Amino acid sequence: MDKPALKIMDGSFSVCRLKADDEVPEWSHRDGFYSISRTDEELSIVCEQKNVPESVKSEGDFSIIKVLGPLDFSLTGILARISTVLASKKISIFAISTFDTDYILVRVVSLGRAVDALRLDGYKIV
Repeated sequence: MDKPALKIMDGSFSVCRLKADDEVPEWSHRDGFYSISRTDEELSIVCEQKNVPESVKSEGDFSIIKVLGPLDFSLTGILARISTVLASKKISIFAISTFDTDYILVRVVSLGRAVDALRLDGYKIV
């Protein structure tokens, strides 16, 4: 199977943690990319860093690497292969999957190394 092309998305993003029973705040989906997940333990939001109030528990300064899709559900190992390449360079990730594709968040300070490692492994960055 050919390796999918990747794209670096514009912006700086934060991963936020709110209480499980909190309402989804308006600031979380003002513009651009966002992802919202609710579990019994938490409400987790990934959104543009500029929108996150200082009072919110969050980790910021993430870049997003998008796997260009749509990806067929029968495909296997795409996220595993990318995460293995990055793990070999000691680059931690935060992954989000949607119906169509995968998104890999890496720290802004690690983005250059991540891109270099992925290119060296044969991934095309568009």
